Amino acid sequence: MAALSEKEAEAYLDARPRYPMDWYKKIAARTQDHKFAWDVGTGNGQAAIGLVEHYENVVATDINEAQLKRAIKHSRISYHHTPKNMPEDEMVALIGGENSMDLIVAAQAVHFFDLTTFYNVAKRVLRKEGGLIAIWVYNDIIISPEIDPIMKSLVDSTLPFRTPIMNLAFDSYKTLPFPFEGIGMGSEGKPVTLDIPHKLSLKGFIGFLRSWQPAMKAKEQGVELVNEELITKFEEAWGDENQVKDVFYKAHMIVGKIPEVRCESDQLSEYGNKDLLHQTEVGRKQERRQPISDEEDRQSKKQNTSEDEAC
Repeated sequence: MAALSEKEAEAYLDARPRYPMDWYKKIAARTQDHKFAWDVGTGNGQAAIGLVEHYENVVATDINEAQLKRAIKHSRISYHHTPKNMPEDEMVALIGGENSMDLIVAAQAVHFFDLTTFYNVAKRVLRKEGGLIAIWVYNDIIISPEIDPIMKSLVDSTLPFRTPIMNLAFDSYKTLPFPFEGIGMGSEGKPVTLDIPHKLSLKGFIGFLRSWQPAMKAKEQGVELVNEELITKFEEAWGDENQVKDVFYKAHMIVGKIPEVRCESDQLSEYGNKDLLHQTEVGRKQERRQPISDEEDRQSKKQNTSEDEAC
């Protein structure tokens, strides 16, 4: 995520939905051990707090210092600022070393990463046996029939300002490279779709919009998408400004593991068995097609004649 100002980071913290605790429970049930987890791109530490319920120690990292200052503190969560230019080896050592993490989570974050570097680090620190990596993103919000069309118009207006990185999120991670083996909870190109129920006030909703990355990108280019006119439309559609609404964020998740590396000898053995089976079948066919000799032919005819006479 791009660096936020103090005020924008505070608004982001107030508006961001809470991920269902059931998600962490289901994912944790699929990891072999529960000693260490890494929340990468932790932001305010929301996912880290969910992870610490299932893992003994959580390492939470972020490029954004303003977010880390507001991160939720916990005795078993260690927060670390990881600058963009941090060397890969230093990152691996900071997180916990090679083959150390039972679970890696990137919540609403992986599309902002240098994917090559991140996946390299992830493959090094993730446990080869029983370790999992989970990524998810939410990219739409369902509020009410009055508000949803206004929101759609805002989403459409962001198109000229979206970066390829943002489009990964808008595409629900369907176009995101994910070099890990699926475990039945989404896979590369086929994320699972989930709902995040949330209670949202008008103030929180406006705060969400103002800290929304596409709107911030447009603002950097001198275009204020979340302007007073738009806010007025949302306020009128919302109704009572003190009303807290039940909303749903649409989320998309992929969970995977490091692909199993098969030994060359196993592959050769498999290929050898296939060749042997092929050779055996060929041999059987050749035996069935083997021509008989003249003597065998005369004996066969003689036997048939004797059998005819016996009849």
